[in-house]
Amino acid sequence: MTTRIDHAVSAGTFSLDGETFEVDNNIWVIGDDHECVVIDAPHNVADIMAVVGDRRLKAILCTHAHDDHVRVAPELRELTGAPIHLHPDDRPVWELTHPTASWDHDLADGQEIIVGGVSLQVLHTPGHAPGACCFYAADLGCVFSGDTLFNGGPGATGRSFSDEGLIKESIRTALFALPDETVVHTGHGEDTSIGAERARSAHW
Repeated sequence: MTTRIDHAVSAGTFSLDGETFEVDNNIWVIGDDHECVVIDAPHNVADIMAVVGDRRLKAILCTHAHDDHVRVAPELRELTGAPIHLHPDDRPVWELTHPTASWDHDLADGQEIIVGGVSLQVLHTPGHAPGACCFYAADLGCVFSGDTLFNGGPGATGRSFSDEGLIKESIRTALFALPDETVVHTGHGEDTSIGAERARSAHW
């Protein structure tokens, strides 16, 4: 069975430090015709389930715990039975949105998650948030970067729980270790590649 990547965009808000912004989030679903995982659970369950379809959802993989990435994760878990995976360093961020609910499994750097015969390798890339993670699919030639790396450079810092120096170090050590041709599927906006962002990094 061929593993594929399905994509949609969901619109909503992001709130932190007393400010709220309108945002569009990418929804990424990886799997075959029978099973899949979703990366992040942004604004509403219907948008996600439109991509999942009638497949078994094996896991909800969180790149980090900002509210626009995990807002409907517990609701999606209740609907599908899929466990939520999050890096434990993001606990204080998660609790801003879900103070009474928790995730199910901790993510760890180097961990492998198998879906549809393809391995997703967890890369812990702190900086945008303490527990930020990317998911590298070597067999598919791509990495799902959340808000760590965008088309144009590193994700935002300057808010609570973020660190500009750390995000740049994470990108250089974890993501720039990947092949230049690796496609970067981001949490917001257009795709890029490791090679393109490596070239841009001289101007950071």
